[in-house]
Amino acid sequence: MKTFNQIFKAAIAASATLSLTACSSGTASSSSASAASSAAAQNIVIAISPDYPPFDSLTADGKLEGFDYDMGEWIFNWLDNNGYNYTHEWKQMSFDTIVSAIQTDQVDLGISGFTYAEDRKVLFSDPYYDSAQVAVVAADSTISSKDDLKGKKIGAQLGSTGETCANEIEGATVQAVEDMGVIMETLKSGGIDAAILDIAVAENYVATGNFKKLDGSLLDENVYVIAKEGNTDLMTPVNKALAAFLASDDYDTYKAKWISAK
Repeated sequence: MKTFNQIFKAAIAASATLSLTACSSGTASSSSASAASSAAAQNIVIAISPDYPPFDSLTADGKLEGFDYDMGEWIFNWLDNNGYNYTHEWKQMSFDTIVSAIQTDQVDLGISGFTYAEDRKVLFSDPYYDSAQVAVVAADSTISSKDDLKGKKIGAQLGSTGETCANEIEGATVQAVEDMGVIMETLKSGGIDAAILDIAVAENYVATGNFKKLDGSLLDENVYVIAKEGNTDLMTPVNKALAAFLASDDYDTYKAKWISAK
């Protein structure tokens, strides 16, 4: 039979063992929770082509700015404040390469003035802006209507719906390049007769006094965020954030800042 001292020592040892086990379990649980939290954070890479003001452009010191950039930041702030665990980063790309980058998982989203086109095999968000493709000519051009564009040299951004519209103009010679700024400089210098582009972007250039916009649109459309086909796990929360953005005062503020005031 065990003596009292033996029983007492055994009880102390058992208590210490339980205490150590509990501490170890607590530490492990804490570490597991921390690791799970860290693992749950998903980094989203957003492609943008910053050559399309007022939607997408760069400041003098090379920082992103524009309606799309401000909206994208708003969306991810909203997601962060509403139970979603995302980090995000922006990746500057040529516009015509963004769709293929999404399709091949190089980036997760495209926020860069994307309008619907059947050949763009991507998942489109709910629309966030009404748009149209219009024609712009030099301020001193004798071209006065869309009908005058027949047989002319037309510039458009490569891979855009503006390029599609340009190719539908009877007898037109289409010059499509990656950078919209290059197109507009070519138009200004007389290298082309007209450019086809988004109406908000067109009005931004017209405001400089160097160009004029022809009446009427070549195509009425909407602007969307894009993701890979089938990626509803990402697009569903993005659409929720978009709905909140469109209902917010910030939507009107950003429109006034970037678009309406141009």
